[in-house]
Amino acid sequence: MNRSTTVLLTALAPIAWGTTYLVTTEFLPTGHPLFAGLMRALPAGLLAVAVSRTLPRGTWWLKSFALGALNIGAFFPLLFLAAERLPGGVAAAVAGLQPLLVLGLGALVVHERIRATTAAAALAGAGGVALVVLGPAAELDAVGILAAIGGVTATAVGMVLTKRWGRPEGVGPVAYAGWQLTAGGLVILPLALLLEGVPAEIDVTNIAGYLWLATAGGIVAYTLWFRGIQRLPVITPGLLALLSPVVATLLGVVVAGESFTAVQVVGFAVTIIALIGGQFAARPRRVPEVTSIAMSAHEPRLTAR
Repeated sequence: MNRSTTVLLTALAPIAWGTTYLVTTEFLPTGHPLFAGLMRALPAGLLAVAVSRTLPRGTWWLKSFALGALNIGAFFPLLFLAAERLPGGVAAAVAGLQPLLVLGLGALVVHERIRATTAAAALAGAGGVALVVLGPAAELDAVGILAAIGGVTATAVGMVLTKRWGRPEGVGPVAYAGWQLTAGGLVILPLALLLEGVPAEIDVTNIAGYLWLATAGGIVAYTLWFRGIQRLPVITPGLLALLSPVVATLLGVVVAGESFTAVQVVGFAVTIIALIGGQFAARPRRVPEVTSIAMSAHEPRLTAR
């Protein structure tokens, strides 16, 4: 599979995640965002593990839990806390900083070269997202900002470690995603039950929403996402993540009838240019899928643990 196809498939993940806000508000019971995160992660993870019939071995029990906790278990609660304390646009604008974090961590941990063009694309992408999602009445809250930064940082570290550790030889992408979804779901489980509980009533519409989050936004999206991280320079999926808030905004305009200002049009154009330009700027790597063995043979490793 060529690089362009891999990029396009990887982009489907943040596009699917961009539907989360609309699905949550239109299809799910109110007041249970953590339960929604739980339903998005744990059932899909357990199903993927059951279908693949593959469990972690050795150190991969700990690695899978760490990755799942960062990419899913920590991210979801912090995301929901930020959403409660901040306008959606402010939270999404903070999320636009993720490519910059990934760029720096990628250079530090997996020794990917920082090019001026990729740094410029990351900066432009963050600015473009801010123009798309921030309104003139945006309000700031210290706890909300810290939660948003924490969520973005957790996923950035998770992305870089996913690239650093690779995937065990002989383990497919579905099983690999299933390990992390299960681990992330187990982290969310006690929080959801203690802080929210189970919704009093779940109807057919709610079930449809949960199924969408667990399939398109869960196992399918994360399988493509982790696979893309392993095949591409880490900044590539870092930039592609900007599609999520852009898609969420577009759906708000098309489906929910929200207005789309001239400033947002400019921000949308800047973001798309940054996304496309960043793909050309990132160094192409025509190598097979990364495995733990391949990483140890061809990638430099840090001595500190």
